[in-house]
Amino acid sequence: MRPYDLDTATWIKSSYSGNDGGNCLEIAPGFPGLVPVRDSKAPEGPAVVFGRGAWDAFVHSL
Repeated sequence: MRPYDLDTATWIKSSYSGNDGGNCLEIAPGFPGLVPVRDSKAPEGPAVVFGRGAWDAFVHSL
């Protein structure tokens, strides 16, 4: 897998997350065909990069 430079990515949380510090994922838009995902509680931790199709299938299954 190719490494992606996510240092300058703009991360967003779902508007359903609230501000209670719960378990949240953040995504970084702006990567055509890809969806970078990270844990909002550990922003300096690792990110996982999904293909758009795999991410869409995951979200649809929820």
